[in-house]
Amino acid sequence: MENQTESAAAGQNNGKWGEYVTVDFDEGIAWVTLNRPKQRNAINPGIVWEMNAIMDALEEDDRCKVMVVTGAGESFSAGMDLKEYFRATDKVPPIQRERLFRANAAWQWRRMMYFPKPTISMVNGWCFGGAFQFLVGCDLAIASEDAIFGLSEINWGIIPAGIVTKSVLETMSFRDAMYYIMTGETFTGQQAADMKLVNKAVSPDELKAETRKLAMTLIGKNPFVLRQAKTACRFTRDLTWEQAGEYLMAKSDQTELRDPENGRNTGMSQFLDEKSFRPGLGAYRRD
Repeated sequence: MENQTESAAAGQNNGKWGEYVTVDFDEGIAWVTLNRPKQRNAINPGIVWEMNAIMDALEEDDRCKVMVVTGAGESFSAGMDLKEYFRATDKVPPIQRERLFRANAAWQWRRMMYFPKPTISMVNGWCFGGAFQFLVGCDLAIASEDAIFGLSEINWGIIPAGIVTKSVLETMSFRDAMYYIMTGETFTGQQAADMKLVNKAVSPDELKAETRKLAMTLIGKNPFVLRQAKTACRFTRDLTWEQAGEYLMAKSDQTELRDPENGRNTGMSQFLDEKSFRPGLGAYRRD
């Protein structure tokens, strides 16, 4: 096991996946499932390297219009695997350990946040610690009402590091974030929805169907414009009003110029000329 862990820390999976993460395609949806159910899908080096390889592949795979990330069994993810990700990697050369840490940051937030295709977290159970990074890194999130969330680092004598604290502050109110970071208490999927950590919470029996419904809604949109819209949201968040105004006008012009579907003019024609399209009630026809 130590040799396997050391190899994983060095990034020696050769771009393959299937041992720690699985991918299933369904009508444009790529269901990406962390597959360590006995360990509550805790993130080990194997998951790190496989997720990077998967995101490389899905970016160019036409079978993937939307990527959904979830966990096998009864958990979304219990966070970082303390034994395999931290303690075992203390034994490998520092440069390999740093490479692993960079790769983990890449898939969990640096790349996830700007992935060219829409991303959804489907939280089906435990969601702890490091899992908050890619939960928030995804564009949208749906949770089971009985999912259990926790920032339990304080109970281990550590802080929510990596980018966990930043992730929580991006979505929850300051008071809510401070409360759960300082107390280490858990909260449910419904509470997560109430605090806007996830978009909505549904019953366990409805979780996959509701996630699929949301994914299909996104698939029905103009994919280039959808990518531009999500990127604009990410960048505009930290801009001043004046900067945002300039950036969004430039982004709008760029979108119109580069959109292969010519969506703006198509929608205008269907709305004004054909009178067959009402923007508030659905998307324009993408012939």
